[in-house]
This record gives sequence, C-alpha cells and structure tokens, in this order.
Amino acid sequence: MIDVIIDSFLDDALVCWAFPDPADRARLQGHFHRPLIEHPTSASYLVGHDEGASVWLTLAAGQSPHAEPAAGDGAVFGDSGARLQALGEVLVDRHPTDEPHRYLPCIGVRGDRRGTGLGSALLRHGLASADADGLAVYLEASSARSRALYARHGFVDLGEPVQVADSPTVWPMRRPPRR
Repeated sequence: MIDVIIDSFLDDALVCWAFPDPADRARLQGHFHRPLIEHPTSASYLVGHDEGASVWLTLAAGQSPHAEPAAGDGAVFGDSGARLQALGEVLVDRHPTDEPHRYLPCIGVRGDRRGTGLGSALLRHGLASADADGLAVYLEASSARSRALYARHGFVDLGEPVQVADSPTVWPMRRPPRR
C-alpha cells in the first residue's frame, strides 16, 4: 500500500514542494502517509496489480484525522516539517468539524497508469461506501487535474483555494452524501 502511494505522488507538485530533496522524498512520504494508513478508522484499497491506492478515514464530528506529533517528528521531517506544519495549520480550518464524514487524505495511481480509469474506480468504490453510510466526503485536491476528477464525481470547492508561501494551490473540496 505505502509503496503504491509513494510512487503515485513522487512527481506531484505539492509533494515536491513539501519534500524538495528528491533523494529523500520517498522516505519522508512514507513517514507522512504511514500514520494515515494505520489510523484506527482507516480503510485502504488497492486497484489493479498494485497500480493505484486510496486511504479513507471515517471521522466523527470534531475528530482530527491526524495524531498528535510524535517525539522526534521534527528530526524525521527536518526542514520539510515547517512546510507541512504551515500547510496543515491553514487546512485544519477547512476540515469539517460539525459532522461525521469520510476523509480521503490520499488517492493515487502510478504514473504509467494515470488516465486509465483506475482513480475513478477507487473513488467510486469509496463514495459508494460513504453514501451507504450517509456520510459526506472531504478531501484536498493537490492539482487542477485531480480537482477536475473530483468535480466529475460531485465534489465542490469548500471556500477559496489554499496556498502557503510558495506552495502549489490546494483545493479543499466536499461532496454531500447521495442516497
């Protein structure tokens, strides 16, 4: 799971901004994504022959998707820690707190398989589950391409896009449950 996610985001503009050293990017992504995969409410899915992956968290109203930073996190992330913290501080205000919901922190398809429908398949699967449970879904789109994909699946922008310092634009988005 973690290898597919890392590989899917190695060239993502936001990941490249957060982890600018290409030699260390995969290791740092692993440290960032592992707690999400291991979250107590996580549901993770692979598609194809490990060609795409998604991680969905089911959160109660007011529940944070992120664990408290562990001792040593600063040393793990080094200079990237400040970038992650700055972006996180802005996005925390957009994350829904007034309703239970599904949070999609990551969904990715390996570079050579993008545009083949695998991302849509992962998205449809997770959205069907959220709809069956009567839950809205929240996510942050990290590219115009992913934002367009999410819009095709019923997501709408949740306020203005976010940008921190010289980061790429991030679009918080929400999709209400469909019955």
